Amino acid sequence: MIRSIETIHESYINKSHTVTKVVTEVLDTITSKDGEIHAYTEVFREQALEQAQIIDTKLSQGGSIGILEGIPISVKDAILIEGYKATASSRMLENYTATYDATVITKLKNAGAIIVGKTNLDEFAMGASTENSAFGATHNPADISRVPGGSSGGSSASVAADMALISIGSDTGGSIRQPAALTGTVGLKPTYGRVSRFGLIAMASSLDQIGPFAHNVIDAAHTLSIIEGQDSMDATSAQLEQSQLLDIEGIRRAEVKGLRIGIPKEYFIDGIDADVRKSLDEVIETYKQLGVEFVEVSLPHTEYAVPTYYIIMPAEVSTNLARFDGIRYGLSELQQSQDLQEVYKASRAKGFGNEPLRRIMLGTYVLSSGYYASYYGKAKQVQDMIRKDFTEVFKEVDAIITPTSPHTAFKIGEKVNDPVAMYLEDIFTVATNLAGIPGISVPTLSHNGLPIGFQLMTNHFQEQTLLTLANAIDKIRYE
Repeated sequence: MIRSIETIHESYINKSHTVTKVVTEVLDTITSKDGEIHAYTEVFREQALEQAQIIDTKLSQGGSIGILEGIPISVKDAILIEGYKATASSRMLENYTATYDATVITKLKNAGAIIVGKTNLDEFAMGASTENSAFGATHNPADISRVPGGSSGGSSASVAADMALISIGSDTGGSIRQPAALTGTVGLKPTYGRVSRFGLIAMASSLDQIGPFAHNVIDAAHTLSIIEGQDSMDATSAQLEQSQLLDIEGIRRAEVKGLRIGIPKEYFIDGIDADVRKSLDEVIETYKQLGVEFVEVSLPHTEYAVPTYYIIMPAEVSTNLARFDGIRYGLSELQQSQDLQEVYKASRAKGFGNEPLRRIMLGTYVLSSGYYASYYGKAKQVQDMIRKDFTEVFKEVDAIITPTSPHTAFKIGEKVNDPVAMYLEDIFTVATNLAGIPGISVPTLSHNGLPIGFQLMTNHFQEQTLLTLANAIDKIRYE
């Protein structure tokens, strides 16, 4: 299968492939592979083929098409598509049908992208392995006995298994980058506010960010260029200046010689797998050969990132999930009851899985009277300190490099009953969300078996530099 948007786009124009042929190939791959991988919660076969035929007719009549037009993509099932189920992989929303499109979906539809289905996730995006889905775990295409990461594991697996060219996921503490690393795909978390969150089922509103998975950096860049921009429906979305808009050709042509990358000593710690460290050292050496300068930097509050995240995030979870009360939408138990409290209790007990309940309880506790200042208030202060750490470092360097995950994909069932071990999966990724800066995971140049990814971070709205540096390695990976 062709694994490049640009190559497929060119094949449509020169008529060596039809849109129907490419979409059919992807749908047939889903049919043959997804029984054991379980990346999808729903497949839109009929609708996708109808859209493909419309674009083929347009091309046959001499019409022009955009870069994403006719490209098969998948979408994490926490993002609303009008007329289709939006379950967030939870029993609470098992039968909920979206009544409007998320802004990113509107933009993708306007660009002519073909949505082939919705992908599995950890329930309400809470997890790092896609084992918390109410509809069953997703398996890693590289080794189906292992997890694909999470919470956007279905999205990463759909791209890795050639069941989509692009997937749209969401990242609250690493939920795009970590699964990208574990499945050998590119995963991009943009700057907070660069992409509208309108139509994303909220987990932690101050941390959530929508972004793409792809086979290569340029495809991720093309996708971001379509979905970015201010949205009147999302007050946290940013008005991008002209200098902040992506220049795809600039990413492709730019030299990285003379750029400075920081190596934060707090991220290169004991516990990183030997293969992960060896692969990252190879990437660093390759950058040096390209003329990139490396300097050691310090992010002194890194050790507080995970505990800070696991106070702020559950606090926002408890607020966002309060809307699922068994009354307005979603699962409702005891509908004939005259006691609202009984309806709330019964609906939430049946609708939420263990992980959402755990985070709701934790978040309610840290927001409760007598504990708010001690926990949530202190965590927000530490978050400001983490932001300042990055601000100071980016005065010295253009980017920061770290592992994405300290290890390769672990076995299904290995950590699912150990919440603390699972929370530590976010150790290299959560600070990016707390600071609101962009990050990307790119497959390393080599590995001994399972996929390995490295992470790059840049300052706010510096995705052009981020993608330029990422593409420098990606080009070598494909040579």
